[in-house]
Amino acid sequence: MSGPDSEGGLAEPLDRPLVALVMAGGTGTRLYPASRSDRPKQFLSLGDVTGGESLLSRTVSRVGFADEIYVSTGEDHAEKVRETVPEAGVLVEPEAKDTGPALVYAAHRVREQVGECVLLCVPSDHLVAGEFASSAERAARTAVETEGLVAFGVEPTRPATGYGYIEPSDSEAERAEIERFREKPDRETAERFVEEGFYWNAGLFAWTPESLLRETRDSPLGPLVAALDEGDPERGFAEIEGVSIDYAVMERTDDAYVVPADFEWDDVGAWDAIERVVGTDDDGNAILGDGLTVDAADNVVAADDETHVSLVGVEGLVVAAYGDRVLVAPKDEAQRVREVVAELREQGRF
Repeated sequence: MSGPDSEGGLAEPLDRPLVALVMAGGTGTRLYPASRSDRPKQFLSLGDVTGGESLLSRTVSRVGFADEIYVSTGEDHAEKVRETVPEAGVLVEPEAKDTGPALVYAAHRVREQVGECVLLCVPSDHLVAGEFASSAERAARTAVETEGLVAFGVEPTRPATGYGYIEPSDSEAERAEIERFREKPDRETAERFVEEGFYWNAGLFAWTPESLLRETRDSPLGPLVAALDEGDPERGFAEIEGVSIDYAVMERTDDAYVVPADFEWDDVGAWDAIERVVGTDDDGNAILGDGLTVDAADNVVAADDETHVSLVGVEGLVVAAYGDRVLVAPKDEAQRVREVVAELREQGRF
């Protein structure tokens, strides 16, 4: 990925406040051991890629054109968020139950505090390069004009099997209705999706609070909306299961739209993504931090500021060393790091 995080403002003001909602409630388990329960992915720096800043700081800077900025997070990380981005308001989720409850809760709270507005919902731990503000403006205007739910569609650069896809009604339009959301495909299906003009689903959205809450009332999150209306968020969270916003609302509504993104994007979801964002040497090794390779090829090496990692005569590995933890895995099985985290959580060691 080339170029800095995009900044800049909207070309023309909206007819209501634009509120950026930065989602920072997750952990980023596939980047273990850099990411831990007390040090979630959004607080990590990727060295020169993020200018030494955390992913959260870069995200808040990126949405600096908004009239208001809020960060949604859990109680355990609220104080760290306040320290990291003091310019943003903090919404504390009553319970961690995935993006569906978090975004519905945030929409209800923002409506109470700001009133009529349009929400720009962005993950706190993704990398963006290029013209973000123009895409955000188009998505926000679409949300106001259609009174619908708007997703950003990223043009695929490869047939990725780790992302969900969006099938637009018109892949050439500046905005289009969403025909279907597609789950993470196998390789062959991903190649077909790319050929047919589908977008990656980047997990970025725009909507008015009224639109989201309207579409949520008849969804699995309906009890949460009712409880929020009655001023009892804790009961609302207790009555629902954890669920993503995609499954709970976006895949069920008939009022969803997609705008194509004018920026480069990567969710840095697993260690194999590091080679895309930091680049590789002549032998295909991607190094983040203090690493050395000798007669080694196609590896990902990552280390914190106090650890040096050397690789000799190996190929196709991920070697990540942070603090008192070291991870070694085949690069093509980087997604399986979540299995390690699941075991550590059961042992109370994550």
